Amino acid sequence: MIQPILKIEDLHTHFFTDRGEVPAVDGVDLYINPGEVLGVVGESGCGKSVTSLSILKLVPNPPGKIVGGRILLKGRDIVPLKEKEMRKIRGDSVSMIFQEPMTSLNPLFTVGQQIIETVRLHRGLSKKEAREHAVEMLRKVGIPRPEAIIDEYPHQLSGGMRQRVMIAMSISCSPELLIADEPTTALDVTIQAQILDLIRRLNEEQGTAVMLITHDLGVVAEMCHRVAVMYAGKVVEEGSVRDIFKNPLHPYTRGLIESVPRMNETRERLYSIPGNVPILSTEMRGCRFAPRCANVMDVCRESLPQLTLQEEQHSCRCWLHEVSQEEAVV
Repeated sequence: MIQPILKIEDLHTHFFTDRGEVPAVDGVDLYINPGEVLGVVGESGCGKSVTSLSILKLVPNPPGKIVGGRILLKGRDIVPLKEKEMRKIRGDSVSMIFQEPMTSLNPLFTVGQQIIETVRLHRGLSKKEAREHAVEMLRKVGIPRPEAIIDEYPHQLSGGMRQRVMIAMSISCSPELLIADEPTTALDVTIQAQILDLIRRLNEEQGTAVMLITHDLGVVAEMCHRVAVMYAGKVVEEGSVRDIFKNPLHPYTRGLIESVPRMNETRERLYSIPGNVPILSTEMRGCRFAPRCANVMDVCRESLPQLTLQEEQHSCRCWLHEVSQEEAVV
């Protein structure tokens, strides 16, 4: 048995607001094996980014807090760790590419200073060695004239260049796990392809495990080995890329796939899942997707289904499959 590099068990991350307690992540179970690319997909507000921030314990407190569950990094639960211990982990064994590089990079420091700080903190290199390493990292991610770019500030670079700097910073200490939160947001398609190719090469050449958070199912099909579909703070389906695309079990997953435009079809109107994402609260009953589901049953509105294994390594949280299994037994 391969030990997962990351295993999340029954994770609960809540936000405490004036309107009450909001369970943004509500009992999530995930795992990532060494060298694997896991795609996490779902609509905005489903809990993808909060899950990734919880892994690195970067959820702002207040108002957010991890209230339950375990996050096992190479078998070690990091939830109880103090901030001083987490700083040794962030950027070293686990790194993150944030969604918006302009707000993630410090505008007061050159890009070189920010990479050098990371390298010196975790690798103990001298200033000269750290600078040489930073130049090499910038060259590795395809930045032209890295010897000059290293002394420039974030505002002097384009969006694609800033995202490359973020990737250079995140891989500078050869992390075992890379979390990429919408790494191609607001970039043109050419730069998107280059950024995704960088992440793929990092995975293939260095064996870095990747947790890729995205809205783009095309990116998932091209990049990932497994997929976890999230909805309203919960994982509703999980399986290999082939299983998810060829045989989606949950009505929400089927709706997401149906929403993707196809080159060989002509439609007057693209399909969209009816209704809206629910407003999260701790008093929700039944299946979170029930108000939008075409296959809803009475039991869906009353009880929350469990995430159960339907086929080999293919799990689904849906009463349709719970009922079909019971009928099969009878």
